[in-house]
Amino acid sequence: MASNMDREMILADFQSGDEDGIKLYWLDPAHSWTTAAKRSWIPDKSRQEACTGIENIDEAITLLEQNNWDLVAAINGVIPQENGILQSDYGGETIPGPAFDPANRPAPAPPSSSSSAFRPVMPSRQIVERQPRMLDFRVEYRDRNVDVVLEDSCTVGEIKQILENELQIPVSKMLLKGWKTGDVEDSTVLKSLHLPKNNSLYVLTPDLPPPSSSSHAGALQESLNQNFMLIITHREVQREYNLNFSGSSTIQEVKRNVYDLTSIPVRHQLWEGWPTTATDDSMCLAESGLSYPCHRLTVGRRSSPAQTREQSEEQSTDVHMVSDSDGDDFEDASEFGVDDGEVFGMASSALRKSPMMPENAENEEEALLQFAAEFSSRYGDCHPVFFIGSLEAAFQEAFYVKARDRKLLAIYLHHDESVLTNVFCSQMLCAESIVSYLSQNFITWAWDLTKDANRARFLTMCNRHFGSVVAQTIRTQKTDQFPLFLIIMGKRSSNEVLNVIQGNTTVDELMMRLMAAMEIFTAQQQEDIKDEDEREARENVKREQDEAYRLSLEADRAKREAHEREMAEQFRLEQIRKEQEEEREAIRLSLEQALPPEPKEENAEPVSKLRIRTPSGEFLERRFLASNKLQIVFDFVASKGFPWDEFKLLSTFPRRDVTQLDPNKSLLEVKLFPQETLFLEAKE
Repeated sequence: MASNMDREMILADFQSGDEDGIKLYWLDPAHSWTTAAKRSWIPDKSRQEACTGIENIDEAITLLEQNNWDLVAAINGVIPQENGILQSDYGGETIPGPAFDPANRPAPAPPSSSSSAFRPVMPSRQIVERQPRMLDFRVEYRDRNVDVVLEDSCTVGEIKQILENELQIPVSKMLLKGWKTGDVEDSTVLKSLHLPKNNSLYVLTPDLPPPSSSSHAGALQESLNQNFMLIITHREVQREYNLNFSGSSTIQEVKRNVYDLTSIPVRHQLWEGWPTTATDDSMCLAESGLSYPCHRLTVGRRSSPAQTREQSEEQSTDVHMVSDSDGDDFEDASEFGVDDGEVFGMASSALRKSPMMPENAENEEEALLQFAAEFSSRYGDCHPVFFIGSLEAAFQEAFYVKARDRKLLAIYLHHDESVLTNVFCSQMLCAESIVSYLSQNFITWAWDLTKDANRARFLTMCNRHFGSVVAQTIRTQKTDQFPLFLIIMGKRSSNEVLNVIQGNTTVDELMMRLMAAMEIFTAQQQEDIKDEDEREARENVKREQDEAYRLSLEADRAKREAHEREMAEQFRLEQIRKEQEEEREAIRLSLEQALPPEPKEENAEPVSKLRIRTPSGEFLERRFLASNKLQIVFDFVASKGFPWDEFKLLSTFPRRDVTQLDPNKSLLEVKLFPQETLFLEAKE
């Protein structure tokens, strides 16, 4: 055990006190006490002793880590008793401690003891060398992770220097984020931050350009698969939300999620912190320029005109009458385009500049275009997407497609004379949740029943498509019950009206009735999908069978045609062969008839006897006059079926090709006298 005075001394002292936990003290070489640093990790308040310890929290944590967080063993390692053990009341277990020499250094007087889990015999002290504590850092930068291990005596700047070598980013361009204590200086010592052993940081490089355009597509694809942490602060309530979104999520989706958390509609949200490149709500987060992996945003509610008037009235010194109502029920009236007179039941038709739909509209498409434009001018752009086209076209779009693509048809019937119209349109039909739900699950078609001609025309269409019962139901509706919302579901043989929603409803009730209709539709849709899949499976089997039959017919036809061609070719060749044989036979007969008669053996003129061997081994024998020309021999051979243009006639001794000789010479001249043996050989 080292005992020099330059080494730091740690004195552990047991004492009773009013504070929980363990007190850790430094004992310097001059034996002076420093202020205690409290660590409250003893859960039992009944034991209110304090042990001497280490003022430096990091060293205390290091000692605990070395002893596997065994508190008794850690204390024994610092303050061994005379008998070398520190006893615990938790079962009488003894933990051996190292020997201690009291002659090395005097100890301070022990304070009074009380009942404790730890019962030291006498205070003692021990010299302990401080070992460096290692810290692990995982640093994220774009799509890379860098692991850094350093001693707690190092500085933040040393981490940046290591990252500069790994990431090839200058330290001056690097912002190291993720510290629990906020931004820190490069000269900050890690030990002073009281960090845990494992830490996660990330690097931002706002001054560096994004990756080159050649790899932009690949980087964008990677960003789409990454998750962004958005730290969103709600300004009014000073509350912070940590939301995870994939890179493929849109800004609009973020705003809708914030609406669910804060009840601030998207159109009333006032944001701070979006990058300048995020100009469109349909843009995905990966291409909006957000900082990765986390980005801070602030959201608040945009002041409405009613709130602005209310604030100006509060600042005025005039005295006004105050209603018993708190005013919240009508706060959003002007905000949603509802005048005070309309809220209290006054007719609104006198305030309209133009009708929603021209009277006696002939062209449904043009009438609906005017309806959509007028609706936007009155109630804003946040409203359901109205289908532009005839009611029959809306049926085609909603019902007469594949079962998976079918939707419910929502028919909105407007009436300007109803006192409920403005409130229903502005507060219910234009609510974010209703607009989103309708756009995802419904085809929305609209019609204005304010004018009698348009009303009569719709009733005619209604009678034709839904029957007289539905038409009579709409006909009997009073003006104050409008507007109406009809939910239509298409069936195999007819169209069914699932629900008729009147204007005197709330957003929650409207949403519940839409969802109830959607449940009925979903059940029917699943059956239709099943039937359609079975029908398609049967049709696929039939198509496959038809295709196999067609291919089989084509194969049979091709085989038959090939056989016919082969037979025709054989017949043609046979005809040619027959013609050639007939021609040869005719030539042979003519040659045979033209041959002079064979001379007798005993003749006055000299006679040459020729013996000719055929390729099949047979022999042809005949007598010729020695004065006969060689051509007569050729004609004789040809008359036997061996024309001289196909065969050559050879002599044996000497071997020579007789067919190469002059056919006008006599047999005597070509030395085929008095007898000669020849043989036939086919020409190549």
